[in-house]
Amino acid sequence: MPSRPAVFLDRDDTLILCREVSPDGDLGDPRLVRLAPGAVEACERLRAAGFVLVVVSNQGGVARGRYSPADVDAVNRRINELLGGAISAFRFCPYHPGGTVARFAREHSWRKPSPGMVLDAAEVLGLDLSRSWLAGDSERDIAAGKAAGCRTVLLRNDSTGTGRTTGLSAPDAVASDLAQAAAIMLGDPATFPQAVHRS
Repeated sequence: MPSRPAVFLDRDDTLILCREVSPDGDLGDPRLVRLAPGAVEACERLRAAGFVLVVVSNQGGVARGRYSPADVDAVNRRINELLGGAISAFRFCPYHPGGTVARFAREHSWRKPSPGMVLDAAEVLGLDLSRSWLAGDSERDIAAGKAAGCRTVLLRNDSTGTGRTTGLSAPDAVASDLAQAAAIMLGDPATFPQAVHRS
């Protein structure tokens, strides 16, 4: 079977609202899950076009003792419920070198900007990274996608201050939400003329 293209999605402040509902940036309660603007439309369009959807998320709150891996799983299940099962796989990294929970208080190859989660999902699911994209709201998302061989879209959110880079990991495109990002990935940027493309 030929490899399939994928879209790898950051979770917090990309697929779901995070800082608006959890100001400390750690969200471990499924009751707080709110899909980000454009998320439903984007997932529907991308799936219909044949992309496999995979969520790749740093969850340093586990290492900081804010919530457990089981809580992360519960949040992810709630996300997929709201999206009608559109997500084929979730990967998350509970490690952080500044953590307080001993077993998770270290660096790990899955923690973005390293590409470990993307590479693992690609191997397990048989994904073609050269035809895949990664969308996220931070420079570490873009760096992880580029290191894995994907094209990248940065989501810029001026209300939360996210979506800014130093230029060290310039994205292939910039979008205001996931619906616009999906249009870019599907080769329909004219629908959203404010999108910024980089070559």
